[in-house]
Amino acid sequence: MKILVVGGGGREHALAWRLAQSPRVDQVYVAPGNGGTETASRLSNVNLTEPHALATFAQDNQIAYTVVGPEAPLAAGIVDIFQDRGLKIFGPTQAAAQLESSKDYAKAFMVRHHIPTAGYATFTDAQQARDWVSQQGAPIVVKADGLAAGKGVIVAQTVQEAHDAIDSMLGEGLFGTAGARVVIEECLTGQEASFIVMCDGKTILPMASSQDHKRLQDQDRGPNTGGMGAYSPAPLITPALHERIMREVIEPAIDGMRKDGIVYTGFLYAGLMIGPGHDATRPLKVLEFNCRMGDPEAQPIVMRIRNDLATVFEQAVNGQLDPLAIDWDPRTAVGVVVAAPGYPDQVQTGDNISALPQDTDSCVTFHAGTSRQNGTLKSSGGRVLCVTAIADTVQQARDNAYQAVEQVDLASCQYRTDIAWQALSESV
Repeated sequence: MKILVVGGGGREHALAWRLAQSPRVDQVYVAPGNGGTETASRLSNVNLTEPHALATFAQDNQIAYTVVGPEAPLAAGIVDIFQDRGLKIFGPTQAAAQLESSKDYAKAFMVRHHIPTAGYATFTDAQQARDWVSQQGAPIVVKADGLAAGKGVIVAQTVQEAHDAIDSMLGEGLFGTAGARVVIEECLTGQEASFIVMCDGKTILPMASSQDHKRLQDQDRGPNTGGMGAYSPAPLITPALHERIMREVIEPAIDGMRKDGIVYTGFLYAGLMIGPGHDATRPLKVLEFNCRMGDPEAQPIVMRIRNDLATVFEQAVNGQLDPLAIDWDPRTAVGVVVAAPGYPDQVQTGDNISALPQDTDSCVTFHAGTSRQNGTLKSSGGRVLCVTAIADTVQQARDNAYQAVEQVDLASCQYRTDIAWQALSESV
């Protein structure tokens, strides 16, 4: 069969890479893909991004089903368009994708359905927002309401920093229409974790646990990014916490969608803040919902899938998802993002990538912001690569990933040197 993966980042490369390993799959098309998917075995790039054009491609090429990677096509209603044409596609509808495309919608949804989250207020007027922040004090979190590629969150340590963030979004249009409304939240403390599930409208299939690293620099310093690395599993997510997250967050979210008249299909990602304490009682709150796999969480998660992922997706699009469908490798996978100079603000692109580590069974370089120009691999985005290794221990996986990162030849690239530090401290 032939499969279409929509997107061009590291998450999509990882999904396409694993799907192409199925003996049942003849070809995986990636739209628009990147420099890595362009030359990989059984992968082909398709220079299309518009949803109607992608639906026509799927029809004309007898695509068995389509998997949507990034958030923008979901917010644009690609799933509705495919479904209207009778095409099989894995992802939430436009109505369901509001959980990610509008933080105000998501916060109101969580309050309405009693899902634990931080206290908040929403503003379109800058002066009203500043006044509210002055009353609340700092630290405090300022978020662009709409999609901002993972960079629309400012954790302000002072009231002035919060005022500056409000002015940049509501006054200066830093994130365009995405920042025309802001959500301001109380600042939660603890450890962040990513909890991702698949859903076919009825059955929920949890993915392996993971943690990512949002801040640009070591020791969680610097600005927020789309993610500088991730690892799976996360020792923080014990069986007791897993059960609580399913009961207190995931099941109420899927049920809440149903109560609101929406059947949820696709990935659902809960970004969680987990406070200190005993697993049965420690604070657990949702920072955000995403309606797709995380990136870079997808890369280490996919590395740990041992069975046929193509069959899992086939079951999902047919409404027959098996809650035990995935055979997880018990080892740890660690992914390190190699970013372009200037990321996440003034990104420098167009640089030659002169050398990459050789892919092996236990270490793969997934491309994100890359393209090929006249046969030369070049950087084309902020997060360029995600070098992902799997090994018996966290330390060995991390060591292997960083040894491979050192073989990347990209001028002035940047990466964190402490990916998976939480896992190491938990495992000591």
